[in-house]
Amino acid sequence: MIRFKCLLLFLLLSPPLWADEGIVQFKALSGAGVLIQSALGETIVSQQHQQAFMPASTAKLMTAWLALTHWGEEYRFQTQFYFDDKTKTLWVKGGGDPFLISQELTLIAKNLKKRGIVRVNTIGLDTRLFSSGLIVPGSTTTSNPYDASPTALAANFNTIAVKKVAGKWVSAEPQTVLTPMAAKWAKRHSKLGNNLRVNTGRNTKNSERYFAELLAALMRKQGIKTANKVIWGTVPIAQSIYTHENSHTLADITQGMLTYSSNFIANQLVLVLAADYYQRPANFTDVADYISLKLKPLNWPDAVIVEGAGLSRDNRLSPAQLVSILTEFQRWRHLMPEVENGIYAKSGTLTGVSTLAGYMVDKHNDWHPFALMLPRSLSHQRRNAIVRKLARH
Repeated sequence: MIRFKCLLLFLLLSPPLWADEGIVQFKALSGAGVLIQSALGETIVSQQHQQAFMPASTAKLMTAWLALTHWGEEYRFQTQFYFDDKTKTLWVKGGGDPFLISQELTLIAKNLKKRGIVRVNTIGLDTRLFSSGLIVPGSTTTSNPYDASPTALAANFNTIAVKKVAGKWVSAEPQTVLTPMAAKWAKRHSKLGNNLRVNTGRNTKNSERYFAELLAALMRKQGIKTANKVIWGTVPIAQSIYTHENSHTLADITQGMLTYSSNFIANQLVLVLAADYYQRPANFTDVADYISLKLKPLNWPDAVIVEGAGLSRDNRLSPAQLVSILTEFQRWRHLMPEVENGIYAKSGTLTGVSTLAGYMVDKHNDWHPFALMLPRSLSHQRRNAIVRKLARH
């Protein structure tokens, strides 16, 4: 503590290195939790490092650690397809794949054609992996992509990208077809502008219908005659016609989640983990119980994580706990985004909360885990500047 106070005094008295921000920003460290360790686990800087704070999106580090520990870097999510030749119904059994983007659905359409499917009258969706009507703790009802709801079958992270050209709504992505639901969503949100990316809402049936519509459109592009009729239920066929393995590994998906702070991916991951463990439709009560169970051997009674993205204000982690996770995460540190030169970290922001946790890399290429947790709002520039200054000393 004495060492930290001396360092803080040095920071406050040092001349500013960036005139537009000012060194007074370091007064924000009052009441903050900080822990920086050496590559050997020795404490370099600490303040309130055992106190629990809201982690915000640094909770995604725990989600990444749990997923990679459970499945491994090379794991690929699977989605199973069944075909009822009598009724020409294509059944899709959702596996919670968080990365079924348009390119993946195009691959699926091509592979279904290779397996002899020429006509589909109905697309059946088996979405029992997740409980119906899931609402992420801490989420809101905005149209922003960060509020996209999780579903067992999801296309493009349960978001729709559209733009208006010559007075008409079209897809904003060349690989994505404008479906009836996408056109409807564009009109619904037209007051937001002429170039939109919005989520598909909290009604999971809408998200699942969009998946089916987009798959149908992409199958038509492959020459498969496909209607837009969608039904929900249990797959009635024992033998699958095709199992799609995502072309992206879990390492790819995790890296994207950490780089772009995808709330959708994070909560898909923890829901599938819970479903795998409890062998029943996933829900957020099971998610909280699963995470608590996995943390029990670490003896962290004050740690609370109720969802995987860091949206909930009920989540609690301490700087010491985040650094412990980072110590375990060392073998996957290459998946972390570089937020400053030599600083690989995940940031977090909620109203009145600002966090940053990751690794500082010194001139000897030693990786030092750190966590900074502030019970107040700071711009990412100021937050990074604090860590940058701490890293130098």
